[in-house]
Amino acid sequence: CGEGPVDLVFVIDGSKSLGEDNFELLKQFVNGILDSLEVSQKAARVGLIQYSTHVRTEFTMAQYSSAKDMKKTVSQMKYMGRGSMTGMALKLMYEKSFSEAQGARRKSLGVPRVAIVFTDGRAQDEVSDWASQAKQSGITIYAVGVGKAIDEELQEIASSPQEKHVIHADDFSSMGYITEKLKSSICDGIVGNEMMDVLC
Repeated sequence: CGEGPVDLVFVIDGSKSLGEDNFELLKQFVNGILDSLEVSQKAARVGLIQYSTHVRTEFTMAQYSSAKDMKKTVSQMKYMGRGSMTGMALKLMYEKSFSEAQGARRKSLGVPRVAIVFTDGRAQDEVSDWASQAKQSGITIYAVGVGKAIDEELQEIASSPQEKHVIHADDFSSMGYITEKLKSSICDGIVGNEMMDVLC
């Protein structure tokens, strides 16, 4: 993407239905996206939440300023392997992850705020309220579903236009395709935003 600034938070499914092997693939997927970003305090700041029956912030945007440190933490991340409280994860992402206290830039700076929500199944709680509040606050949400993920739920989570922000793949062997599709969408968003700054 070049050095476009972006505040990005991964919201990662750690539920039991995923399984250990797929969770490892998911970690590789996150690291693949990190590779395509220019991670620094000036360019891309990245945070990561894992959710299952409860929600855990693995690292905040304030914690690391290099992709290498982030990738090391992602590789060591422990799989929760319980339920699937996607709504609770969206609530934490909305209320905390994009706060200045956790390293996000001031809203007035106009840096794109992007969340990548990853799920492989049906949430055990309500997702639409927290997703809409996050979107109304200016966060662009990509909903990535694999396997049994429910299209209707992905659409409730994702920003519009949904054909750009919902990515659904049949299984984890499609992770490469998902990574490429996400990279190009996010880069378009960042570059588009820079163009807007130039034009305005």
